[in-house]
Amino acid sequence: MVDPPRPTDSIRHTVRSARGPLGDPSIMKREELSFERPTELFASQPPEMRGQSRDEVRLMVTWPEGNNSHHVFTDLPTLLKQGDLLVVNESATLPASLPATSQLGNIRLNLSTRFSDNLWIAEPRWSVSRPGPLPLEEGETLQIGDATAKLLKSYPGIPRLWLTQFSIPATSLMAKYGEPIHYSYAPVYPMEAYQTLFSIFPGSAEMPSAARPITSRVHNTLVAQGIGITGLTLHTGVSSLEIEDEIVEHQALYPETFHVPAATANAVNATRARGGRVVAVGTTVVRALETAWNGSMVRACAGSTSLYVHPGTGVHVVDGLLTGLHDPATSHVAMLSTLMSIDHVRKAYAEAVEHRYLWHEFGDSHLIWKQQVESN
Repeated sequence: MVDPPRPTDSIRHTVRSARGPLGDPSIMKREELSFERPTELFASQPPEMRGQSRDEVRLMVTWPEGNNSHHVFTDLPTLLKQGDLLVVNESATLPASLPATSQLGNIRLNLSTRFSDNLWIAEPRWSVSRPGPLPLEEGETLQIGDATAKLLKSYPGIPRLWLTQFSIPATSLMAKYGEPIHYSYAPVYPMEAYQTLFSIFPGSAEMPSAARPITSRVHNTLVAQGIGITGLTLHTGVSSLEIEDEIVEHQALYPETFHVPAATANAVNATRARGGRVVAVGTTVVRALETAWNGSMVRACAGSTSLYVHPGTGVHVVDGLLTGLHDPATSHVAMLSTLMSIDHVRKAYAEAVEHRYLWHEFGDSHLIWKQQVESN
């Protein structure tokens, strides 16, 4: 049976976990990342359809001390300083959801990570509102129009994902049949709703949505105030995985393709050297920068990363994270808890619920400043 390819330029940066062995109380448990948030706070429409511009969503700021303040997104330039650097994801979103027919009937096949034109990690779903895993067999063939998709094997540790071989390039299928990946809380919108100001290089299965509220107006104000903006690329797969393992650090993650250009690595290193702050615009940017970290600096690199950023690895490159609001017990929340204590994560999210912030790709934003915590 074919194993998932491992590109020769694949990079997996690991750091010794600061947490103890199994049974040690310092190990983070899945239940620690759980919290309540009402489903009516899921944003079902882009702000443009709610009578706002993209940059008029709300912005919660969590400060290093753990206190929170509440703003509108157009306040972002006032919350940064001259010499700070924003790092954005320049990946553009694909119409990565395909209709397919299986022995179970009509299903959806959401593409996730590309290994080659015809070989992808993909997620079979019953429907937009009903996820898998589906009772499918290795070697089963799905029909997509006149083409086929063969399920080679489930991805190790993530049974809802499959290594999938297409009979023709998947980009051709997306061009003919694809639509943006979306979920039950929101209908599908035109592709432009799923792109950001920085969308240049097509490849993401789902929108790198943290940059969605950055409009030309906000961008120009940032630049005028001496705040740098630089880009990298990480092509996102399907949405943040719910952590299924009891031990947070044991959760498997799938690989994603990334590229940190030399100009971006140099800008990050120069900002850090002169005491400026590096702010990642999105969890994808954190993952790419941490992969490119060699222990003392960020290096230019490209390939495929399976790096899982969690409290055991910590973060080394960024001083802040601009992101959206994430679901409980997911790999994204595990990443947040590397920047602030899990108690402060819960406090911030409780305030977000109290203030009726909106979740998901069309929702509100959260700027997190890294807490200064002594390492073990």
